Amino acid sequence: MSTEHPCVITIDKRSRPRVLFSGDQLVEVDLPVGSRVIYAKKPKAALRDPDAATRYALHHPMGTEPLYAKLRPGMRVTIAIDDLSMPLPAMKAPDVRQRVIEPVVELLDQHGVDDVELIIATAFHRPMTEKEIKHTVGRKTFDRFWPERLYNHDAERPGGLTHLGTTEDGIEVEINSRAASSDLIIYVNLTFVPMNGGHKSVGTGLVGYRTLQGHHTPYSIRESGSYMEPARSGLSKRMERVGKLINSKVEVFTIETTVNNRMFDRPLDILAKNEDDLSDGEWKLLRGLVKTLKVLPQPARQAIFEKVPAPYEMIAVNAGETETVHAETLRVVHQQLSVPVTGQSDIVVFPIPYISPYNVGAFLNPLLVSVMAEGYLHNLHRNAPLLKKGGTMIIMHPCSDKFDREQHPAYVEFFHRFLTQTRDAEELHKKYEREFAKNPSYIQLYRSGKAYHPAHPFYMWYWGENGRQHRGRVIVVGADNEYVPGVLGYETASTMAEALRMAKETAPKDPDITCFRICPLLMADVTPSPED
Repeated sequence: MSTEHPCVITIDKRSRPRVLFSGDQLVEVDLPVGSRVIYAKKPKAALRDPDAATRYALHHPMGTEPLYAKLRPGMRVTIAIDDLSMPLPAMKAPDVRQRVIEPVVELLDQHGVDDVELIIATAFHRPMTEKEIKHTVGRKTFDRFWPERLYNHDAERPGGLTHLGTTEDGIEVEINSRAASSDLIIYVNLTFVPMNGGHKSVGTGLVGYRTLQGHHTPYSIRESGSYMEPARSGLSKRMERVGKLINSKVEVFTIETTVNNRMFDRPLDILAKNEDDLSDGEWKLLRGLVKTLKVLPQPARQAIFEKVPAPYEMIAVNAGETETVHAETLRVVHQQLSVPVTGQSDIVVFPIPYISPYNVGAFLNPLLVSVMAEGYLHNLHRNAPLLKKGGTMIIMHPCSDKFDREQHPAYVEFFHRFLTQTRDAEELHKKYEREFAKNPSYIQLYRSGKAYHPAHPFYMWYWGENGRQHRGRVIVVGADNEYVPGVLGYETASTMAEALRMAKETAPKDPDITCFRICPLLMADVTPSPED
């Protein structure tokens, strides 16, 4: 079996089948000889003492004075915290955010700062539950501050936002009023993928529709070579302008962490390995899991994966000035995630797993399937897409017509009403978004229930816009209906062999085929070959 990078293997006659995610199922797939499969790197070693590293970062920040030097009695401090959308799935306790928050609160206490509130920076995501917040911040912080001084950001609370100004490209910037009136915002971030962190933290997490509509647009995504690569991301550039304006009005002390990709604990850690490297006993265990999942009901299948916290470990923590800190965070993130790949492919296989940042504790609905395929997975690259322009995506997912009515009520109407009329992101943006974003019923479910904001499904459709502009066909393997793929503009095939046959009809002779074997998380660092 030939290799380029150790994480990129080429299928030969001795290769075992690949075991790939299709929602909450695992499916054995025989890929043609000569196909490439890209695997995640092995997890980087954890910091030897993450608590000591956190305290060191607070006392030796980048680009600014230490946190303690900024504190004085009587000042007003807001700690903003990334929500549960990262990492996936939730990590074992203690969460890295707990490790950061506790020494920060200790410093505030030591310097007589008692006007302190903690805000979960949810933006238009669903509110986190008490249990989820307690897991994220830890029992000590939760018991002290919940609920009066520890709560979810509410982007629709009357009078809850303060206007700070307008960016040079016309984005109206308003943020959470408590944060805006603070002497200091301390932002506690977990950068799991390169699109997170930096100026996006405050400039998305603590704002409302007036600001989000300025950068969460189909145009921003179309201007992005990959929104996972900030230097080539129109989205990132717009959010950077928002963040700079905020930082010019309110002092922000950024604390960023990142973790390795140790997604699975035993015995599920076999899912992270190359099938050809498994012992006979591990291979038997993996095939047994495949068979077991086939006979279990859907909720039980999802519970097997979701109910077991991931053993992620902190591999970096830095604090200080936003841009300086984020540059170092991204360096470490790419050390963990980026796999060098030579050459693009005519056909790319994307297994779609059961989870995304937007369905924690819920079913991966059809709209989020498209987000994962044409959004997240397509954009998990640097330099160039893994798929050649006009190439074929083969995705694996049942595409069930199923929505969580508690988390995603607005998604149901968006999918069945709007997408059945048009898939044109620009038309959806101009014709429907603003009015739908003000729907009082959906807003009330966002404010008092467990629902995403009504604008959120629009943003999710835009998230796949550069993937849709780049790819040719999308063929779904394993769909349990024709309706959902039809609404999304996808074709269907009953098997991988049939999907490959269909893809080859419009591909060059002897097409290049690559399988992006996720999970765990990875990125393709693509160097195009001369013929690409």
